[in-house]
Amino acid sequence: MNNSKSKDAYKQGIISIIVNSLLFIAKYYAGVVSGSVALVTDAWHTISDSASSLVLIIGTKLANKPADAEHPYGHGRIELITALIIGIMLTLIGFNFLTNAINKLILREAATFGALAISVTVASVVLNEGLAQYAFYLARRTKNTSLRADGWHHRSDALSSFILLVGILAGGVWWWMDGVLGIIMAGFIFHAGYGIFKEVVNPLIGQQPDKEMLDRIKEVCTEIAGNEVSPHHFHVHQYGAHTELTFHIALDGMQSLTEAHSLADKMEKQINEIFAVEATIHIEPVGDSETEKDIEQDVFS
Repeated sequence: MNNSKSKDAYKQGIISIIVNSLLFIAKYYAGVVSGSVALVTDAWHTISDSASSLVLIIGTKLANKPADAEHPYGHGRIELITALIIGIMLTLIGFNFLTNAINKLILREAATFGALAISVTVASVVLNEGLAQYAFYLARRTKNTSLRADGWHHRSDALSSFILLVGILAGGVWWWMDGVLGIIMAGFIFHAGYGIFKEVVNPLIGQQPDKEMLDRIKEVCTEIAGNEVSPHHFHVHQYGAHTELTFHIALDGMQSLTEAHSLADKMEKQINEIFAVEATIHIEPVGDSETEKDIEQDVFS
């Protein structure tokens, strides 16, 4: 990741942490004062934005940290592990507030919303949408997908606060509104946790390579070799911003080792230039029974 992207990611992440931490304090206080489980739950949903921004900062920092003897592929997976821990914490928090909201409905407890609760919620909608717009702007300028994802997280918090605001305004009419809103806010927390799990679990356990990417790689190999080399048996390993790709190609067994190595080297360099992926190519002879079997099955791992 270049210096410009790193600086933008750090700046956006720090601003997000400061703003959302202040909003968390304000929402939590307003929720306690008004006795609103919905507002307290939304406060924890807000602090989850700070957590995601913290992951963004950690990931950006690790992406620039060089590999060492003990970690030849870098330290990028620490970002995934950190995000997984945050996802687990959010899920546990969601269950806690879901239980509290259901208990409020059972006990027929109502919240007393005042000007403070309304003001804090309005501020949350405005500030989080502002953070979302800022993140989207930086993402467009730097092509940083992590910033774009963080922007959507901010927008989801703005949306949840808007729903809460509508409920607060209607809370004076229906006593059960706070309990219902608490369940809805818990749902937002579950959704945030699920989004984190979905994003990090596949890279941790391994996932099938993107088909469009593989098709393009096959085209590159054919262009460089000047004939069909049947790329197959792809393996992709992600380490944060660093990605390793290994696959097999089939060459004429009569080619010299020097010629075969030169072709593979050109393919690896071209793949790196296009996809920013470190490729390692294993060469097999055309006509070998195992090679033909792998090509026929077109094995993806």
